[in-house]
Amino acid sequence: MTDLTRAQWRKSTRSGGNGGDCVEIADNLPDVVAVRDSKDPLGPALTLAPSNWGVFVTAVKTGRLARHD
Repeated sequence: MTDLTRAQWRKSTRSGGNGGDCVEIADNLPDVVAVRDSKDPLGPALTLAPSNWGVFVTAVKTGRLARHD
């Protein structure tokens, strides 16, 4: 399990006023990007290799992931 005690969490600047329903990421740790639900900061976090995070972000930006509301 990855130690996230030094994680510096941040929300997207696009999160706006949606009532706090956001994800937060921490990309300040070596060899890992962590993602968590902003409503549950003490809950579980998903951890990814930085290269996998980059693939995910690119897929979102290029529309390769379907949005399900």
